[in-house]
Amino acid sequence: MPLPMPSRLSPKVLLIDPVRMLPSLLLPLVGVLFVGGFSPRSYIWAALGVVGTVVFAVIRWATFTYELVGDRLETKRALISRSVRTIPLERIRGVDVSTPPMHRLLGLAVLKIDTGASGGNEEAGLDGVTLTEAERLKTVLLRRTAPAAAHPTHPAHPAHPARAAHAEREIVRVPKRWLLYGPLSGAYLLTPFAFAGGAIGLAFQWGDELGVGRDFAWHAGEWLWERPYLLLAVAVLLVLAMPVLGGVMYAVFNWDFVLKRRDGYLVAERGLVNRRSVSLESRRVRGYEIVDGLAERWAGVVRAWAIVTGLGDSRTRGQLLPDVPRPVAYAVTGEAVGPYDAALRPHPPVARNRRLFRAIFPWALLTLLSAVAAVATGVTLGWILAVVALLLAGAGIPLGLDRYASLGHGYDGARLSVRSGSLRRAQAVIERRAVVGWRLRQTWFQRRAGVLTLIAGVGAGTGGYEAIDVSEAQGVAFPTEVTPEWLTPFLGGTEDS
Repeated sequence: MPLPMPSRLSPKVLLIDPVRMLPSLLLPLVGVLFVGGFSPRSYIWAALGVVGTVVFAVIRWATFTYELVGDRLETKRALISRSVRTIPLERIRGVDVSTPPMHRLLGLAVLKIDTGASGGNEEAGLDGVTLTEAERLKTVLLRRTAPAAAHPTHPAHPAHPARAAHAEREIVRVPKRWLLYGPLSGAYLLTPFAFAGGAIGLAFQWGDELGVGRDFAWHAGEWLWERPYLLLAVAVLLVLAMPVLGGVMYAVFNWDFVLKRRDGYLVAERGLVNRRSVSLESRRVRGYEIVDGLAERWAGVVRAWAIVTGLGDSRTRGQLLPDVPRPVAYAVTGEAVGPYDAALRPHPPVARNRRLFRAIFPWALLTLLSAVAAVATGVTLGWILAVVALLLAGAGIPLGLDRYASLGHGYDGARLSVRSGSLRRAQAVIERRAVVGWRLRQTWFQRRAGVLTLIAGVGAGTGGYEAIDVSEAQGVAFPTEVTPEWLTPFLGGTEDS
């Protein structure tokens, strides 16, 4: 129901805003103290800076209100000039509720409303409502934007609209032991190097303010460079820390992952430090994407994302599953979105040759050039580089074969699917009704090989999904099979342009 009057954020948020602004004030405050020589005057100026921050936070809180008015949500801010943002409820694609650490301590939450606007510039956010108010607003907004009846094509929806409005059913809860798959996800493995790079960046940024100076940092780097065994030890420690810190970060972000169906929405909840709840409107889900890397494939685990129309930040907000066993992922995506029941069709053998060539030729060429340079100059480093390049060229053989084996496309009468990649293999499953067009792309090398890339245009996800290096016959037959009413009238034997 509409709110009787404009509401403000919880006053408790005033305990968070000054702390949140502190990092941006830290360097100026430290600079004031150093410049002032830690005199009483410098302390007064620093104190005034802190007080000014608190006053600014109070003014921001006092001048911000939000209100549900009829069929729209309005947020107003009147600090210097009056600003009103109006969001029609029919444009709301999802509601995201998260509880960062300080918010959780104070019983607050951050509520974000996704309208599907490009770039996220038109999304509304309420940073600092109580948990009760966040859940109330989420329920009101989602029910006001949910479909009036259950999705007619999905068996998992209840048949009666009244029951569907209050139904909540857990689809899957990821067991704690599956968090051990976290280090297999390549992005998390780089966590130690990210921490090390951040520490070096902070040292350079804060060096002058702390009286250390950049010269000291350069001298420290030169000292380490003259002791390569220390650099090697640091590198080894960082490599050994990769699975540990990567697994910890993965667990922090995906702790107690739960996927539910509630009121016509798919709701994913996850997180240890910052608990996050993301709601995706079921009727706007057009498919899903299943992704795995080499290590994940060897372990038999995959990740899954929803392909949703009008969804901003789909790589994080559209997550359906973290790393789980492949059969579980297929079962969950089949129940939550819809199954794909057809085998993928192989691409022509020339596609395999192209992948082998691209995986082997650059390293083979580098091997030849390094060997020639080593013979001409007599430098041992040339031979070392030649051997390494030769080993990489040999490794390109299984990599190229795997990339070819990963290619495929198919159609089961209701959904089409395309797959490609090796180091990161992705299979997209898309409902036929989501296809809004087809595009054929052919480079000069593809034209010489008699293959092309077929792109299914979709008004969701990335906007287009590619079947790479299909034969020219497949490039015509597949769109004709999926959308015959579009292409059949044009297949009258006219000259190919």
